[in-house]
Amino acid sequence: MTLSDITIAVDSMGGDHGPSVTIPAALRVLAKHNTLRLILVGDSEVLEQELRAHQSTVDRSRLTIHHTSQRVEMDESPASALRGKKDSSMRVAINLVKDSTADACVSAGNTGALMATARFVLKTLPGIDRPAIISVFPTIIAGKSMHMLDLGANVDSSGEHLFQFAVMGSVLVSALENIPEPKVYVLNIGAEDIKGNDQVKQAAQLISQSNAINYAGYIEGDDIYKGEADLIVCDGFVGNVALKTTEGVAILFIKLLKRAFYQNIYTKLVGLLAKPIMKMLVKWIDPDRYNGASLIGLQGIVIKSHGGANIAAFANAIEQAIAQAEKNIPQLISAKVEHLLKASSKINPEE
Repeated sequence: MTLSDITIAVDSMGGDHGPSVTIPAALRVLAKHNTLRLILVGDSEVLEQELRAHQSTVDRSRLTIHHTSQRVEMDESPASALRGKKDSSMRVAINLVKDSTADACVSAGNTGALMATARFVLKTLPGIDRPAIISVFPTIIAGKSMHMLDLGANVDSSGEHLFQFAVMGSVLVSALENIPEPKVYVLNIGAEDIKGNDQVKQAAQLISQSNAINYAGYIEGDDIYKGEADLIVCDGFVGNVALKTTEGVAILFIKLLKRAFYQNIYTKLVGLLAKPIMKMLVKWIDPDRYNGASLIGLQGIVIKSHGGANIAAFANAIEQAIAQAEKNIPQLISAKVEHLLKASSKINPEE
């Protein structure tokens, strides 16, 4: 799929800030890609008001509004959103992907509701039991990033589920990062084969036996950011803790660095000299730069933005949706899984 063919549905009411962030971010991406089309989903009156504030930057020929009467609140239960918010901006944005009006959707809304709704509307790909959340992380190697899944969609996963995550993640990383055989590790409490719980050991066995995955072994938490791994596999409980810890450490590092340079007049002078380096470091570890996690394993592309994302961060989430639509990620995963299932005689090749 080329960029000229891509349409992205934006849940414009989702997140902590709603249209005050989603609309400027959408316009920023629209201005960057002169053939991209966007569908802004939400309360048309509110969206039009926000668009008027940015009138000079709006290209309405590639921008449409799809009115909805409801929105999913950030603290709303997934079941409530699924049953009672059928005309929410989140649900309608996903519906647009379902009926092929849009090639992907982006939302900063309630994660649980987004996952439940996307799974109900789009369904999982054949051969995939559960979707997972995957995102990109920085590493200490300049210009190299790493992906990790699951980051919270499944708090408890079997070894078979982790194997499926590894397959899906490998396909995504290979396509997006142009790595023919991405190195896959399983996150564990030690690098030795005897370490880990039963599900981790089962996952390692399944992954190592598959010729579709370039398995490199176990990896410990302190090695996550060394740049050795292209993909790290874990269950959603562990992955979400790792994600939130990463964000917290990044904030801690930035605050401690600033505090150190503002101790006295001498440290301020040193800080002034080091300002270009500080800016570079902050840019490398800035969570906004890596915003946009994919709900992988669905029959459609759904990108989850951080709920508190600012304009730059939400724009990055839209860019992630564009990249995945260009590469047809769900179709690539489906083809890989079908090949694996046929090879293992789990389905009839004639079906």
